[in-house]
Amino acid sequence: MRVAIVDDHPLARKGIILILAENKRIEGITECSNVKEALGIIERDKTDVVMVDLKLGEEDGLEVVSKGKSMSPVTRFIILTSFISQSDFLRAEKIGVDGYILKDAMAEDIIFVVDSVMRGKKYFDPCIIAYYKKSSESSSQVNQLTDREKEVLLELGKGISNVEIAGRLYISENTVKKHISSILSKLNLKHRTQVALFVKNMGALG
Repeated sequence: MRVAIVDDHPLARKGIILILAENKRIEGITECSNVKEALGIIERDKTDVVMVDLKLGEEDGLEVVSKGKSMSPVTRFIILTSFISQSDFLRAEKIGVDGYILKDAMAEDIIFVVDSVMRGKKYFDPCIIAYYKKSSESSSQVNQLTDREKEVLLELGKGISNVEIAGRLYISENTVKKHISSILSKLNLKHRTQVALFVKNMGALG
């Protein structure tokens, strides 16, 4: 089995290489830091498994996956990241990523993931699945809000007062209070501090 590590942080690459070196099934490991180098390795070596950091500096790691699959359909791709947003998760799903694992995973988990995807199985880090499920549930709740309530929700997330919200949205303070009451009810929250945390966890509204 031939593996390539694509990460713009040298120490991160070295750490993963040391971990994978324990897997006797791995015959060779190559490393690089950007999209161009990664595609060159895939085209030249027909690598079996490519582990790609989602963010390669200013470049998008998913570009390695989308273009790499056309070069070598049999190559398996694993996203290795510190964090994956819902939008990135959906993009990765669409282009057919084989596995997702967080960078703080245990050494044995990383080895297990490589073996799993090589056998044709998909692997999803439990933490990523939990986040995705939570994001989906939050999105569903937000969809219950009216457009005006969504605007008020975003302003609440900034931690500003009712008076400031009223001024920004050109509505009365009393109307703001009514919207907040409705938002709390629909999101099953008790106070505006929880609303601010809700917005932070959502990252952005769809």
